[in-house]
Amino acid sequence: MTGNRLKLKYASMKYVSVAGIAALAVLTGPAAAGAGAVSPHTSHEPGMAQTAAPRPTLTAKSTVSSVRAWQDFHVYGVARHMRAGTRVTLQQKQGKRWVSLPASVYTARNGAYNMRVKLGWKGRNSLRIVGGGAVSPVVYVTVR
Repeated sequence: MTGNRLKLKYASMKYVSVAGIAALAVLTGPAAAGAGAVSPHTSHEPGMAQTAAPRPTLTAKSTVSSVRAWQDFHVYGVARHMRAGTRVTLQQKQGKRWVSLPASVYTARNGAYNMRVKLGWKGRNSLRIVGGGAVSPVVYVTVR
């Protein structure tokens, strides 16, 4: 090592010079530590991961896998990491596009939702629920 530029391996896998650490110690000092200064050894260190808010998620299930045209069935599930009362909407895949259907409900206090659905488009229908920044997995219902 050359001169006073001794390099130490820091927690974030970067190298910091001794002069830089000494300057930080002088700036913060023991008096500043009690005055609300951020210690270099807390979780605010560079390279320490901050926990981000969990991403919102939706589940979706159908009460049936096959129905007659215009017969009632339910799509239900749970919204996680969302505010209670979030509006969730049913979407149907038409060709290559997802189209929102005029069926939506609000989530309950525990995140659950239950939606009554009637479909008339015969064949295999791909359905999903969207809302609160989340998209559920696809649910398939065959209309005969």
